[in-house]
Amino acid sequence: MAERVLEAAGILKRFPGVLALDHVSLTLAAGEVHALAGENGAGKSTLIKVLAGFHRPDAGELRYLGRRVRFGGPRDARRAGIGTVHQDAGLVPQMSVARNLFLGREPRTRLGLIDTARMHARSTEILGRYGLDHDVRRPLGALGAGARRLVALARACSSGARVVLMDEPTSSLEPPEVAALFRIIADLRAEGRSVLYVSHRLDELYEVCDRITVLRDGQVVRTGPPEGLDRLTLVSLMLGRRPARPEPFRERPVAPAVPFPGPVPGDPPFLEATGLTRRNALTDVSIALRRGEVLGLGGLLGAGRTETAKAIAGALPLDSGQVVVAGAPLRRRSITGAVRAGVGLLPENRTAEGLVPTLSVRDNIALAALPRLSRYGVVSGARVDRVVDTFMRRLHIKATSPHQKVAELSGGNQQKVLLARWLAMHSKVLLLDQPTRGVDVGAKAEMLDLLDDLAVDGLAVLLISSDLEELVSGCDRVVVLREGAVVAELSGPQVTEDGIMSALAATG
Repeated sequence: MAERVLEAAGILKRFPGVLALDHVSLTLAAGEVHALAGENGAGKSTLIKVLAGFHRPDAGELRYLGRRVRFGGPRDARRAGIGTVHQDAGLVPQMSVARNLFLGREPRTRLGLIDTARMHARSTEILGRYGLDHDVRRPLGALGAGARRLVALARACSSGARVVLMDEPTSSLEPPEVAALFRIIADLRAEGRSVLYVSHRLDELYEVCDRITVLRDGQVVRTGPPEGLDRLTLVSLMLGRRPARPEPFRERPVAPAVPFPGPVPGDPPFLEATGLTRRNALTDVSIALRRGEVLGLGGLLGAGRTETAKAIAGALPLDSGQVVVAGAPLRRRSITGAVRAGVGLLPENRTAEGLVPTLSVRDNIALAALPRLSRYGVVSGARVDRVVDTFMRRLHIKATSPHQKVAELSGGNQQKVLLARWLAMHSKVLLLDQPTRGVDVGAKAEMLDLLDDLAVDGLAVLLISSDLEELVSGCDRVVVLREGAVVAELSGPQVTEDGIMSALAATG
């Protein structure tokens, strides 16, 4: 192996309630492009931030150019020669391109003032070196998202960095910009510089990387060259293989007392989304969902699952496409229209996008239904109490009282509170984005049983999950997305872990 430039040995990093990195070791050699692969929560971004000085490890050590180092912050890492291109780029849109390129290291005159002319000249030279042709005097925010990402990359490379850490660098790039990025990476490799490359796009890993390290649940599960590592094996390593269930597909039970008979083949869809398209996110995604059905939406990180759910719910602007509920088209970009049509979305990040942590369980459940529970603008406390009591009992929400702060509840009970909110709105379609993430095993099983009951009651349920076992055991059909497009639809006995992974790993 070539000279070892950067080494992480036994890195351990904890956050409250989470072991993000569990004794992770990784070596980056001179002139190497090293991929870091893994699903959401695997620890990729945390490891990047440890290497870049944003986080201090709780245990383990970093070695740079053969010496043990302890970075006091990102500035120390940059000064040592480690450049980072984060997902959010970390630049200032209001400043010029040149100021962003030299932010914190501006050339100065003898009087200590910023030497604008020299900064502009050097900025133009730097961009030209990387094949970029932009007016360096323009505000960075005037450029497109892809151009801004390439400017961030040029900034990291132009600082003389021996190591460049790239966290999802192609997430907002058009094909010509991706080609430009790959040319830059090839130049870095030829100069003997090292690149740690994080991407959810499997094709990129095989195209530009010399080695691939796979993380899962904060641990390294594989490091080695891409040769001999087929895509199906890579996907299984990222997701974690589980023993196949003896009965991977089961008919949804229907209680005799419930009049709704469940989905019948040939029934018209209750919700139909066609041609959902958004630049760099979704490409002609179409799905159909019937009442009494649980439809799974599978895919790796960045496949477009969350974007699909938000597009249906009116929370993501589209370039084209249509959503029809009960035969009536919804207005694009209209969350209110989707809610009125009976579409409810449980977001992946329940704390930031769903719950109001400072409010009580009662207030969080009733929040969306207040207009229904009021008369002449006056909310009836008695009606609110009846509705809250009904759904707390129905969903078995465990709280000391309806007035307990929702932030004090367990993760599973917080999810139930969000579910109760939409049921109180008489929702007919539920879009559930990772509803069992962050909950214990018992709460997970209870949530999946609850989805069965809701489908039996006639609701249409879209279940997004990274857990293959959940998709197999909990869904009637599974639509698989890859890079923002539908690549497979599985039903009946086709719904197996192997079937889903094969769709995820397929090329083309």
